[in-house]
Amino acid sequence: FVARIDFLGTGNAFSPPGRMHALILLDGHVLVDTPPTVLFQRQRTEASPADIEHLLFTHWHADHTFGFPFLLLERQHVSDPDSTRALSVHLRPGGRDILGLLCRMGFPGSLDAALEGRMNWSESESGELVGTEWSFERFPVCHTPETDPHGYELVHSSGFRLLHCGDSGPCDEIEQRAANAIEAVNLVAGVLGRRIERYKSRTYRSERARQVVPLGAQQAEDDSRLPADDGIEILVADHLVRVQRFNKNSCL
Repeated sequence: FVARIDFLGTGNAFSPPGRMHALILLDGHVLVDTPPTVLFQRQRTEASPADIEHLLFTHWHADHTFGFPFLLLERQHVSDPDSTRALSVHLRPGGRDILGLLCRMGFPGSLDAALEGRMNWSESESGELVGTEWSFERFPVCHTPETDPHGYELVHSSGFRLLHCGDSGPCDEIEQRAANAIEAVNLVAGVLGRRIERYKSRTYRSERARQVVPLGAQQAEDDSRLPADDGIEILVADHLVRVQRFNKNSCL
C-alpha cells in the first residue's frame, strides 16, 4: 500500500489567503484536527465527511477544534443521516468534555445523539487506527500549556512515518523523533514568502524514504539559502516549511 497525505490547509489561526487553517487528511479516512473551516477545506478532496473513520486532536486552540460541531452536524444530516458510519475520536483526558461543550454551545440539543451514538472516544496514547493502514503514538510538545499540546508519530504499514507536531516550538521530543521520521509536519512559525504560494495545498504519495531537510524560522527568512528549484519540491505544512527531494514518480 502507498500512503497518501492531503494537505488541505497550511495556514495558522489567521487563515492566510489561499492557505486556510492547518489540516491534513491521511488516506481519505484519518483527519488531524477540525479547524472552523473543516467542511470547506474538505471539498478540496473527493472524501466525504462520512468517510472519516478516525479523528486525532493535537490541542484545544480554536483553529484546531471549532469545526468539530460542524463536522458532526454534516454527518448527521447530509453524508451519514442513518448513522451507519462510526467515528473514532482520539484525544487527551478531558477532551470529550471540551468537544461536548462546543457542540452544546454551537447547536444546543442538536448533536446529543451524535455525541452518544456511533462515536468511539479514545484517550489511549498509542494504538492501531482500526480499518486503516496507520498506527499512532501521541507525545507532548511545546506550545501553550493550557491547550494540553501533543503531537503524533503516525506509522503506515508500508513503513512510512509521519511526524505531526501540532503547533509546537523547538522541542527535544520532536528532535529525537524526527531522526526516524520520513516526513515531518512541524507547525511552528516560519515564512517562506512568495514560494509558499507556488507549493500550497499539494497531495503526496510516498513509495520510499525521502530525506527531509528542516528549515528553521531564520533559514526560511533567507530565500537565498534554499537549494535550486530543480528536483526540489517544497512541502508546506502549517506554519513551517520543509524542503525535500522527490523524483518524478514519487510526487503525484
